Order: sequence, then structure tokens, then C-alpha cells
Amino acid sequence: MPFRRNRFHRRRWPTWFVVSALGLLVLVRAWQESQLPDEPELLDAGPHEVTDVVDGDTLVLANQARVRLFGADTPETKHPSLPPEPWGHEATEYTRAFIGSALVRLEFDLERKDRFGRFLAYVYVEDRLLNEELLRAGLARARLEYPYSAEMKRRFQKAEAEAKATRRGIWSSPIPAVPPGGA
Repeated sequence: MPFRRNRFHRRRWPTWFVVSALGLLVLVRAWQESQLPDEPELLDAGPHEVTDVVDGDTLVLANQARVRLFGADTPETKHPSLPPEPWGHEATEYTRAFIGSALVRLEFDLERKDRFGRFLAYVYVEDRLLNEELLRAGLARARLEYPYSAEMKRRFQKAEAEAKATRRGIWSSPIPAVPPGGA
């Protein structure tokens, strides 16, 4: 009579195989984690090195922290499903040139991070405030609805008004009375 396995008899993997497979999984997972840059949970005010300008209002620091400028919204260049907006490339290049190879000084306000996990900051190169200079150049719109310093909001409004009055950048063409596609 041939040997029949019942439902309680199952083939067991050799112990050496199970231990080797688990060890291999642990090593692969450790290697994967070592390949991911660690983004800091905390970021101090003060000087920092910028390693990348993502777009006009977003920077990556040497410690891999992503920084979004407070109160200045530049046209999009990196939206996953939309083409770059007019003046977006100019805003990005302006930010690159403004920073150059200098260290930037970060200052923070009430909120430290946005909903995407980016640090919110005022970005200075020497005594010039990038957030404000983008607005003055007409390469950003002032975002005043978020909670941050009333003094900075006044500065940003003034810089944007100056760009509008002199028709710089995004303000150089007439603003349509009705948004495209809107009623």
C-alpha cells in the first residue's frame, strides 16, 4: 500500500533553508533602506547649502530636506499631468541664479511644514529675501491666505503690487476677466 499523506502531514522546509531565506530578506531590506536619503524631521533656522532647485519656489538642501517658500507661489514646471505653466522656467532660473553657490539662510514662521511634508521658510541670500524678490520680479503670486507673519504679508503684497504696476513677468500680459474654461 503506497504512503498517503493526510491533511496533517505537510512537507517541512529544511531549517537551513528557512534561516538562509530570512537572512537574505533582512539583508535586502537593509540595503534598500540604505539607498533612500533620510529627510530630516527637524530643520534649524540658519545657513544651509542648496543642492537642487526643483522649481521657482521649492529647494532641496544638502541634508535632503525639501523647502517651500512662504507666501510666494511660482508657476508650475513639474506637475505630473500638466505642461509647464508660462513663466515657470523663468522663475526656476531666477531662483537658481539668485542662490548661485551661496549658502541660504532659512527663517521659519508659525507653520513649519506644508501638507506635502516640505519645510516652509523665508529664504535669504545675504540680506535679500528670495520670496519677496520673486514677487517683485513678477515671477510669483503672493499667497496671503496661509497663517504667517502680517509684516511679511504686507511686504509680499507691496512687492506683488510693484510687479503688477510695472507689468513684469506674469503680469506683463492682460489678465483675462474670465479664467480660461470658466464661466
